[in-house]
Amino acid sequence: MEGTIKRHWEYICSHNKENTKILGDENVDPICEDSENKFDFSVMSYNILSQNLLEDNSHLYRHCRRPLLHWSFRFPNILKEIKHYDADVLCLQEVQEDHYGTEIRPSLESLGYHCEYKNRTGRKPDGCAICFKHSKFSLLSVNPVEFYRPDVPLLDRDNVGLVLLLQPKIPSGDSPAICVANTHLLYNPRRGDIKLTQLAMLLAEISSVAHQKNGSFHPIIMCGDFNSVPGSPLYSFIKDGKLNYEGLAIGKVSGQEQSSRGQRILSIPIWPPNLGISQNCVYEVQQVPKVEKTDSDPTQTQLDKTEVLETAEKLSSHLQHHFSLSSVYSHYFPDTGIPEVTTCHSRNAITVDYIFYSGEKKDVAGEPGTEVALVGGLKLLARLSLLTEEDLWTVNGLPNENNSSDHLPLLAKFRLEL
Repeated sequence: MEGTIKRHWEYICSHNKENTKILGDENVDPICEDSENKFDFSVMSYNILSQNLLEDNSHLYRHCRRPLLHWSFRFPNILKEIKHYDADVLCLQEVQEDHYGTEIRPSLESLGYHCEYKNRTGRKPDGCAICFKHSKFSLLSVNPVEFYRPDVPLLDRDNVGLVLLLQPKIPSGDSPAICVANTHLLYNPRRGDIKLTQLAMLLAEISSVAHQKNGSFHPIIMCGDFNSVPGSPLYSFIKDGKLNYEGLAIGKVSGQEQSSRGQRILSIPIWPPNLGISQNCVYEVQQVPKVEKTDSDPTQTQLDKTEVLETAEKLSSHLQHHFSLSSVYSHYFPDTGIPEVTTCHSRNAITVDYIFYSGEKKDVAGEPGTEVALVGGLKLLARLSLLTEEDLWTVNGLPNENNSSDHLPLLAKFRLEL
């Protein structure tokens, strides 16, 4: 019988200064003052490993005893984990559509969750779900994002995202909504161009959903399997709000592969204008079409040539987004520097899963005028500890007798200041 892995809560905010832990993240305020005007809630992000993908990639699970890989064994384990942690919001990836309808959704509804689901396009059998406790939130809007675009040759993959706007249920009724996003980006390590474009599409949708009439933004939580490692260009773009991708090899974007020999460089711009998303990762307002002119107007022809030149000069290799996002996890153990891992199978053990959250208003890109006002700030109170690769192999990696996905669930406790 395999052993059980032990995970514990790391408390980042504490009311007792002596018990406060500062866990290697400079964006975290270690002391959280208690106050009346607060709303505390927890979030889980979990890639539950769809049975279909498990069977299609059986070479990744050679270390596992066969009976442990059957859905009839795995689902009760996954449900037990979800029940045990009892998070207020669940962001699940690799949710198989038939299992969702027959088992996952009914089981979660019986635990007091409302579930929203977006399946992948192209008849793929799985997708992403966001589920939340009725007792904590009401639903304001559901916004699915399809990354497949038949009119954009680059975007020929079937990944999706899902963005919800949730209203906290508090006695006074006066609270900002929270924007919760969930995604599973393309795996292919050699296609960083597609991954960055998918991320830009998700950020544009978040920007649209979280934006308020007064120009401020609702607090944001962005979860998922981003198929990119900490410190990679894609990860750094999420955290820093900017990326200069000039000269960047397409396979270096996600950091999953070390060698970049023979790889092409990202084109400038990465995606075509007809995608309708700017380099600032927001939806572009469609330009009003020009009034037709006659060919006999040489002045107009010259103006058009100048305009084309100016447009060419504007093609920048700088991506930006205007959210101040922090990662719940610090990705390395502070005492040893050993990496945390979120997924482990026969091939490798790395971090690809994240919970990002918007901090309070700050100068995002280090330039004047790029600040984004947030209504109510999110404070990270605690996170469920991750493990090292060595820890996971003591229980024969993932999945195992007690942990039935090849990913670990990520968990965080937040406070919304009202």
